[in-house]
Amino acid sequence: MKQTILDSYALITYLERQQGYEEVCVVFQESVDKNREIYLSVINWGEVIYHALRTGGEQKAQRAIDVMAALPFEIVEVDKELTLQAAQLKASHRMSYADCFAAALAMKKKCELVTGDKEFKQVEKTLRIRWIT
Repeated sequence: MKQTILDSYALITYLERQQGYEEVCVVFQESVDKNREIYLSVINWGEVIYHALRTGGEQKAQRAIDVMAALPFEIVEVDKELTLQAAQLKASHRMSYADCFAAALAMKKKCELVTGDKEFKQVEKTLRIRWIT
């Protein structure tokens, strides 16, 4: 079975129906069709909530939490191994710390990362990226 990592950019795109929304819908449909497992780092889950709080307050954040709970992905808790990998990425690339967790999870699981965040251009030779546009 194929595996995919979402970063917060992909989820925010989906939740706010921004450009690229349809591509994220395809990823979710692939999961429903049972040929793809989707994962999200708990750090990126928190970043989506932070973004919702910052841009729309408590009500928007609660809506994001509720919608994410209904989506077909598994939230991956962070352990020391993943945190070390994220820290190493952060030390060697100009990426946000949360993005480093998404990249580290994709590296650990050896699978693609779905994003539209240009920060990931720095690591696209290291991991497979499925760009949403």
